Amino acid sequence: MIDISKKEIWFVTGSQHLYGEETLKQVASHSQIVAAGLNSSDKIPVKIVFKPIVTTPSEITTLCKNASNDDNCIGVITWMHTFSPAKMWIAGLNILSKPLCHLHTQFNAEIPWGSIDMDFMNLNQSAHGDREFGFIMSRMRKKRKVVVGHWQDEKVHAKLGVFSRVALGWNEMQNLKVARIGDNMREVAVTEGDKVEAQIRFGVAVNGFDSSDVVAKINEVTDAQLADLLKVYEASYNLSDALKEGGEKRDSLIEAAKIELGLRAFLEEGGFGAFTDTFENLGALKQLPGIATQRLMADGYGFGGEGDWKTAAMVRVMKVMAYGLEEGTSFMEDYTYHFTPQKSYVLGSHMLEICPSITDKKPSCEVHPLGIGGKEDPVRLVFNSPEGDAINASLVDMGNRFRLIVNEVEAVKPMADLPNLPVARVLWDAKPDLDIAATTWILAGGAHHTVYSQAITTEYMEDFADIAGIELLVIDNNTTVRDFKDKINANEAYYNMFQHRL
Repeated sequence: MIDISKKEIWFVTGSQHLYGEETLKQVASHSQIVAAGLNSSDKIPVKIVFKPIVTTPSEITTLCKNASNDDNCIGVITWMHTFSPAKMWIAGLNILSKPLCHLHTQFNAEIPWGSIDMDFMNLNQSAHGDREFGFIMSRMRKKRKVVVGHWQDEKVHAKLGVFSRVALGWNEMQNLKVARIGDNMREVAVTEGDKVEAQIRFGVAVNGFDSSDVVAKINEVTDAQLADLLKVYEASYNLSDALKEGGEKRDSLIEAAKIELGLRAFLEEGGFGAFTDTFENLGALKQLPGIATQRLMADGYGFGGEGDWKTAAMVRVMKVMAYGLEEGTSFMEDYTYHFTPQKSYVLGSHMLEICPSITDKKPSCEVHPLGIGGKEDPVRLVFNSPEGDAINASLVDMGNRFRLIVNEVEAVKPMADLPNLPVARVLWDAKPDLDIAATTWILAGGAHHTVYSQAITTEYMEDFADIAGIELLVIDNNTTVRDFKDKINANEAYYNMFQHRL
């Protein structure tokens, strides 16, 4: 469901003709070696493609134009091996539409103390060549990621890996289609938003469909398809007795399987990477999709409950970023609190739709009343999420801009079993503590829906916000309420003043 096999990042080295052909041959040779070294790193998930060195304004402009028009190119890494006068880059940077990473490195790791001469100095000028290049990007207000260090250092590979994954996510966002099945939950504010502005800013297309469009696909499900999927359920999950063959609620499992098959066919036929639904507009659907939504998310689809198309899009984007990583990513909601004098926690969950990618145990497959929506009892997967660092991310529409809010958290083991809670869940410690985290989240206008991920870190979100040209607010161990208020106020002035340039 996620295919990154054809995606690539171009490695571009800048120089100039001032140094002569022999030096330029060495620059080209070194650049090929660096590109090959990066391409062999297991931390970078896409192919790094060496491009011939650029030394003139026309070469640079042509390369930037080609990168912008190449469907497989998702980003560009630049490096100034020598000095490369930055006015040469203006025309190219003006038309470059792909994410940009500035690698500030040099071919040699250490200074060759005994042999260093002016020939060596003229060849290895990254220390000031990259500063010239950095100035023109700052002068042009060009957002980019800057990575500093030797190209063979694994820390550099890790940062370039983050950039590569975010570029994958941005490429996905640019081409993403979200199906809004039913409309928004009535009278809810934060899940609404300007879908036209979102398409202008991010590229994502959000359009509405009726539940009958899914029901039509459900009616096409064959007995053979249904039998095969039921076998998958039986092999993959611990079915409750009521759902096993001959059990009193077996028909509920059969109906859930039909919904999954129909919903999957609808999404595949329409080329959708994400979807929403709402329990207030289910039409002829007999259940709110539970296990269907959970399994579709596990396969890489984005999802948002109650019509939340922004969260659905971000779930998909962050799943693409995390492709191939072991930890999971899911639609989430801050559901209830555990307040104690010693420490307070958040229990995250939702009515049904938590992705099983965030558990390391075999989920239980159960059926229970929903208590809302007036439909038949839905089937769902029930599990706990493991301990570990994670983030919660929320994309909201502030009217004059989109704001991305990130809270760093640590998932912890529940203090006791939860035998009567029939939903998937995760307990976390919000950084720096629940008091400050909840206060600042509310001040920022953060949604009750989030994307929860143990695979993605704040660094990814920072890079994504830069590429998208949107506001980022981070809540972490260093956050204080007073400073956070000041940042919100400063950002309000900044975005009102400079929005036309972002």
